[in-house]
Amino acid sequence: MKRRTSEIKLEDKSELELMRHYKKLSDENFCIEKGFYPLGSCTMKYNPRINEWASKLEGFSELHPNQDDDDCQGALKLMFELQSFLKIITGMDEICLQPCAGAHGEFSGMMVIKKYFEDKKDFRKKVIIPDNAHGTNPASAAMCGFEVLEVKSNQRGLVDIEELKKIVNEHNKSIAAIMMTNPNTLGLFDNNIVEISKIMHNNGSLLYYDGANYNAIMGYTNPKLMGFDVVHLNLHKTFSTPHAGGGPGAGPIGVVEDLREYLPVPRIEFDGKKYIRNYNYEKSIGKVSTFFGNFNVLIKAYTYILMLQKDLKKVSQDAVLSANYLKSKLKDYYKIAYDSHCAHEFVIDNSDKKEKGFSTLNIAKRLMDENIHPATIYFPLIIHEAFMVEPTESETKKVLDNFIDVMIKIAKEIENFENFDAYPKTTPVQRVDEVYAARHLDLKE
Repeated sequence: MKRRTSEIKLEDKSELELMRHYKKLSDENFCIEKGFYPLGSCTMKYNPRINEWASKLEGFSELHPNQDDDDCQGALKLMFELQSFLKIITGMDEICLQPCAGAHGEFSGMMVIKKYFEDKKDFRKKVIIPDNAHGTNPASAAMCGFEVLEVKSNQRGLVDIEELKKIVNEHNKSIAAIMMTNPNTLGLFDNNIVEISKIMHNNGSLLYYDGANYNAIMGYTNPKLMGFDVVHLNLHKTFSTPHAGGGPGAGPIGVVEDLREYLPVPRIEFDGKKYIRNYNYEKSIGKVSTFFGNFNVLIKAYTYILMLQKDLKKVSQDAVLSANYLKSKLKDYYKIAYDSHCAHEFVIDNSDKKEKGFSTLNIAKRLMDENIHPATIYFPLIIHEAFMVEPTESETKKVLDNFIDVMIKIAKEIENFENFDAYPKTTPVQRVDEVYAARHLDLKE
């Protein structure tokens, strides 16, 4: 056994000094409470403090997942009611809360589709995915053993219907499903979705709905009305719970009636007397999480939905209004990739500024010194100098106007050929060699 032969050279610190150290570290992080977070492709809205209060209630926070159903009726009732809420919101016939994040929900949903076709002895091996899809879509399909077929976007940024028809005609009954986000990652609602649904269903294929952009459509439409068979929701985006560095996610999946029996187990049900976790589904894909998802996140989403109820529709209304307001104010200074009415987000194409020597990365770095988090950059991949903006419904007009002023200021600096190489200047960590940093992580500083 190896034993230390020298003393650990650690300074003696008081509790107060230790707390000041961690407070200093926390102040160096950017967060939604510190400044504007226009992160397109990943809804970063304000998380009401009441959500945190509810999740810390003793009956929830001290509950162990291995306790008997009789001992956790309150938690099971909450999950059962949340399932009911999400069924109404999505139009789906059944909901499973078990997946722990969006990509996990995608994987689970694609496993359901795979099991459905295997059960029918119809071994389909291909999935169609638009070229503007989230990167997790092809990854989830491939992990389930599917071959990915890419369908191109048309000049409007939507699925090219004629291209889709060609793919379906060529691959025919080998196609299991199409995976789509609507509105898509360009922030555009595909108004051909009903026709797409008919094309796929006439081929015996299913439609998978990536719910990452659900913040744009609540109360206005739902995946069932569009013709989708499987959907996942990002509770940590649409329903306000913290995510990324702020906490775990949750990615429930919903299905139509024909797919109900393939959902993961256990299923939260009510037998007329008590709430139970039911494992008795022979055709289920099985468990996809050791316990029942991220329960703490489910509590926060449940609280958010109860608090807003019918005003969830206003959430989408305000998110879409904010995005179109920003787009209209910035289009004279920046090239909009697809300058049509957008949903909750839009994409700026900085290719014209790149020709002058100012990349999207330069603009993102410059933005950091204005107490504004950079928007999503270089995504979707079909826009080479993409800068994707999503203001959400949380921000006031004053905050949006400040963002507009800052973006115009940056555009004018570009016209004057100012040097952006030194930015950011005020952040704890400034310019780094990003390629080197990705390959040589320094986790000590």
